[in-house]
Amino acid sequence: MRRTVLAILVVTAAVAGPVRAAWAAPVAPVTDPDLASIGIRLVDAPADAGDDPRAQVHIIDHLSPGTVITRRIEVSSTSPAPMHAALYPAAANIADGSFLGAEGHTANDVSEWTSVSPSAVDVPAGGQAIATVTVTVPTDASAGEQYGVVWAEVRSAPSGAGGLVQVSRVGVRLYLSIGPGGAPAADFTIESLTAQRTADGSPAILASVRNTGGRALDLAGTLELTDGPGGVRAGPFPAVLGTTLAIGEAEPVTIHLDGDLPAGPWDATVTLRSGRIERTARATVTFPDSGSAPAVDATSPGSTSPAPALAAGAAVLMVAAAACFSLLRRRRIHLRLSVAA
Repeated sequence: MRRTVLAILVVTAAVAGPVRAAWAAPVAPVTDPDLASIGIRLVDAPADAGDDPRAQVHIIDHLSPGTVITRRIEVSSTSPAPMHAALYPAAANIADGSFLGAEGHTANDVSEWTSVSPSAVDVPAGGQAIATVTVTVPTDASAGEQYGVVWAEVRSAPSGAGGLVQVSRVGVRLYLSIGPGGAPAADFTIESLTAQRTADGSPAILASVRNTGGRALDLAGTLELTDGPGGVRAGPFPAVLGTTLAIGEAEPVTIHLDGDLPAGPWDATVTLRSGRIERTARATVTFPDSGSAPAVDATSPGSTSPAPALAAGAAVLMVAAAACFSLLRRRRIHLRLSVAA
């Protein structure tokens, strides 16, 4: 499992208000090595989610109103000194393709349903500490998917004339779908591929993905290039991690490529997945000298021309039926002739 799931480092005055935390790179340099050494991971996952890689990292569940679940988390440290970490839930949302933790202890429904015991742990040097996350969904909870974060937070002692305090947080995401019956199906489509040049001239592909299901998605995957100039092949190239799609939203997934690739044209095949769901799409792309080329509609292998496939299947059935009819007709004639004789 990945040890650090959601992380942020901020620098603030000791008396300052809450600071923004997001699924992003640290917003300030790490100057305290102890703060940089904290990690967190999910210990438990639902028994029926053993083949779902997202459920091994995040708290993902579909819950009926009135349900109570518990999950254990592990807070770890690589620091040579003990660390004191506060543990608490807070709000989160998905915007512009990113999973975002809210400012400070900002609350929402998910954070109000969630508690962590104990609320603080002393992590030994180079060791771990275990805590239990409990989610209690009220009986009158509204249906739909909601998000939150369980944070582990460590703070440095105030330093300097301004009493600056460094705050480091790492967290486990919560994706909770609320409602009766089974979980809504997750699904997505890859709509188009766009070839472009980054600011330094390197080639990249943007895969436009639309969430067509009933659950949020965390996307990962690869791109392969075939039938390039002279029949050259390249890849697979990994997609940039961190793209999260809210229900009904569309966002690009970026794949950075080798800078010495020829412009093309190339047959580009991108395979993306979120949990158990995997989709593949293809398009012919050519990298521009700069900027972005026009988006090219992507097609899914096996479903690019359903009509010919159906026609071929129907033709096979018709031929088989005709053969059977002919055979039966011959047998009936033979029987009649035999009786007549």
